Amino acid sequence: MTTPRPTAAHAPARPLVSWNLLPGILLAASGFLLFGLDERPAGYLTLAVSLVAAVAIDRALAKDLLLIAIGLTAISLVPINTDIEWGHMLLMGAALAAAVLLPYLISRFVYRDHAIRFPVWTGKRWSRFEFGYLVAVVILGWFLLPVYMIPTGVYENWPAASDPGSIARLFLGTNALGIWDELFFICTTFALLRRHFPDWQANLLQAVLFTSFLWELGFHSWGPFLIYPFAVLQGWIFRQTKSLSYIVSVHLLFDFVLFLVLLHAHNRDWLAIFLY
Repeated sequence: MTTPRPTAAHAPARPLVSWNLLPGILLAASGFLLFGLDERPAGYLTLAVSLVAAVAIDRALAKDLLLIAIGLTAISLVPINTDIEWGHMLLMGAALAAAVLLPYLISRFVYRDHAIRFPVWTGKRWSRFEFGYLVAVVILGWFLLPVYMIPTGVYENWPAASDPGSIARLFLGTNALGIWDELFFICTTFALLRRHFPDWQANLLQAVLFTSFLWELGFHSWGPFLIYPFAVLQGWIFRQTKSLSYIVSVHLLFDFVLFLVLLHAHNRDWLAIFLY
């Protein structure tokens, strides 16, 4: 007599948290230590432990976490700040480029898979709601960023730009970094974590790394309470739209308002269109 297979109604419930989440949590913790607390030795040790734990639990998970770890390590090797002198911008830009390119090239040509993609042209037109959200992003940025950056003094973490050259470099830096955030934290980190964890868990983990990096960049004070929801929302939007071009558009619009706020904060008689 054979034992009947359990039906969906009687199948054991999938646990909300499984052991394979441990390496992911350790990975996120390593980013918090490396960038949020600037504790490099502790961060590297936690990153190594996350990879060892992944090897013990799931070799496929370990392979994908290794790609993220390579990116995090590349970023951690250079000073992360808002210096807009060409020398620093080129050095930091090289590290950020390596953090995206190395995981992609290893995934594509060593692992021979397509886990990391950068879907610019999806063939799908943006909806009215999506266009409306772009407008809402500008309005929210106009309202929130001055309230956050000026009373807290956080704007002073960015250099004062008042001549054409420094203004151009500030504009280039804010836009390039906004694009990179989506390439690494969403299209690389989130995409790799989604292969092993439910989307909501993968999204929360990538948002820890996203927020920790921007904290080291200069978004201090209560910045994490602004950035973490933004990072989670960007991951959710990417899951829904599957469009890099859309999430980059969202980010660049927000960063354009950031650029204007920085100009105003350092030169108070400029752009007197904000609340502060």
